[in-house]
Amino acid sequence: MNIENILNNNYAEAKMEVFAKMNSLLEKKLFALKKIVAENLIEEDETIEEANVIKQGRVKLIRVRIRGGKVQRRVKKSAVKGFTLRSGKLKRITAIQKIKMKRIQKRAAIKRKAKMSRSLMKRKRSLRKLKALGVR
Repeated sequence: MNIENILNNNYAEAKMEVFAKMNSLLEKKLFALKKIVAENLIEEDETIEEANVIKQGRVKLIRVRIRGGKVQRRVKKSAVKGFTLRSGKLKRITAIQKIKMKRIQKRAAIKRKAKMSRSLMKRKRSLRKLKALGVR
């Protein structure tokens, strides 16, 4: 193929065949490298998530994050369900506290829903005005 074109002084065709072969080889190599890079990125993401939370027995320590010279978070949380940290010690969450938390969360959900519906209504109104003006 290539050699025959070169011997017959068809350099243009030989050049085209060489470039086509190189392109196909490069595509195969690039595909293989993309797979390797994707696998490495997935492994790094998993290690970062694990590195941010350190489990120390029954307590989880969420690592310190420093931005601009200030400590953003240094939080200790309970690793045991039904327990909370109070003054550095694990305490059981009482039934009354659980009921209160449930009520507070329910009230907060209702408030979030109402505020969201208000903002959606305003967004819809503004989009309608923009459409009437011919902007959108």
